[in-house]
Amino acid sequence: MRRLEVLLLSGIAARSILAAEAPRPRGVGPEFAKFYKYSDTFACISSPSIRLPIARLNDDFCDCPDGSDEPGTSACAHLSSLSPYTVGSTPIGHVNTTLALPGYYCKNKGHQPSYVPFTNVNDGVCDYQLCCDGSDEWAKVGGVKCEDKCKEIGKEWKKKDEQRQKSQSNAAKRRKELVAEAAKLRQEVEVKVQTLQTVIQGEELKVKGLEAALAEAERQERGRVVKKPGAGGKLSMLVQLAKDRIEELRESLVEVRNQRDTGKARIAELEAILTTFKEEYNPNFNDEGVKRAVRSWEDYAARDKPAVGDDAKDRDLDEIAKPDSETGAIKWSEWDEPEEGDVDVLYKIEAYLPVPVRDWIDQKLRDLRSLLIENGVLAPSTEAGSSKEMEDARNALNAAKDSLSNSQKQLGENNEDLGKDYGADDVFRALKGQCVSKDSGEYTYELCWLGETKQKSKKNSQQTTMGKFVSIDKVMVDDEVPPDGKGLGSGERVALRYENGQHCWNGPNRSTFVVLACAETDELWKVTEEEKCVYRMEVGTPAVCEMAEKKGDKPKDEL
Repeated sequence: MRRLEVLLLSGIAARSILAAEAPRPRGVGPEFAKFYKYSDTFACISSPSIRLPIARLNDDFCDCPDGSDEPGTSACAHLSSLSPYTVGSTPIGHVNTTLALPGYYCKNKGHQPSYVPFTNVNDGVCDYQLCCDGSDEWAKVGGVKCEDKCKEIGKEWKKKDEQRQKSQSNAAKRRKELVAEAAKLRQEVEVKVQTLQTVIQGEELKVKGLEAALAEAERQERGRVVKKPGAGGKLSMLVQLAKDRIEELRESLVEVRNQRDTGKARIAELEAILTTFKEEYNPNFNDEGVKRAVRSWEDYAARDKPAVGDDAKDRDLDEIAKPDSETGAIKWSEWDEPEEGDVDVLYKIEAYLPVPVRDWIDQKLRDLRSLLIENGVLAPSTEAGSSKEMEDARNALNAAKDSLSNSQKQLGENNEDLGKDYGADDVFRALKGQCVSKDSGEYTYELCWLGETKQKSKKNSQQTTMGKFVSIDKVMVDDEVPPDGKGLGSGERVALRYENGQHCWNGPNRSTFVVLACAETDELWKVTEEEKCVYRMEVGTPAVCEMAEKKGDKPKDEL
């Protein structure tokens, strides 16, 4: 009995060792090996209640509803969404008929392991892009024999992967530079905001001070007594009339001199013509008209001629023709000073009084002035009758208000800029205003970061705006990356929306959806028109590159 127990235990141990050491069935990936650990039976992965003998594994007949009993054949390929036989099919009862395995597993020793769709297993085609070891054609259907090319393909892949890693490293480095530049630009805007806030505080105080100065000028203006027409101011009127008359005479003198100089020049020119005529004419030519003309010229030339010009007199005329502001002969500013009014005399007397008395008199004068203005004795402030001091105060106040308004506008624009979305780490701030372009047929397409997208004709240089930047967005893509790496790949990508472009004839306003992917340099890869006047651009830029890949993200070679 004891011996029988020993034999039973030995058999169980042997079976356990064989199960542990049993290789994975054909087409099973390492992550699914746990479902195939027994050497005598097998349970369907999605329906573990269904157990099958191990001999029915990879027997080219689909026994499990989820196809997990055929990991190395195409017997359950009809369950795949890629199979035409699944169109219109429905689940049987409550049994899960979805494929439990992602596909046929290729070890690809020397390269990257991968899964091949079950529809590709033993289809007579060597799928070296996914299964470089050729194991997917193990049955050699139609005499097709796929050699193991993983060594060559893996070597070439590693070479390209090194280039890709180098490019990603350069792109990450460039992105760091862009982020640093963006931070610097943002800091400059923040400094501008702080500076403008300080400037605005000073300008507000200046405006308040100028408002007080204008109020004081208006108070002084209201203190002028209304005078009857013709009463007083005769000297000022006479001075103005004399000034205008002298200016008129000076202008007339300048005009007469110009006419004289022109006449002298014409006479000199005519005398030269006649002198040449007399010297060169033929005396033997019998023409009475010519002879009379020559004799008349000789008589004219023999007369006493007045002096051509007197330099001293001309210098005197030059001095007279100069404006009084240059010569200083008459200082009109001394005569333009306003006459001192009665109120001004009173204020001069106030200056010699004690402060309490002066304040009391000032208040009484203010009350009296208000009473006189109400009764029409004193003139209120009017634009037509404003004094020079009042006009200067008003102009200074307006200029200060304009400067304050301009500073407030700049502050608003800079605060708005700080609140804009420039993407992660503000990185697009560093690219704003820069452009990339691509030639495509008869057009050149241009993308300006956070600006506009344009279509330029090569024939006539005509430009068409395809959209203006609106917002930064996200989009899911699922594209294959070409060998040159200039593609979007799959996953979430940053996108830029450009809308409200030029109106399309018999259509909407043009718009562009720009999808971005990681690249070492800014480059416009592809431009398509998905709908009428609705464009899509695929662009590479280091601005959207990840800083580094996490360790363990990449699949390992099975060497």
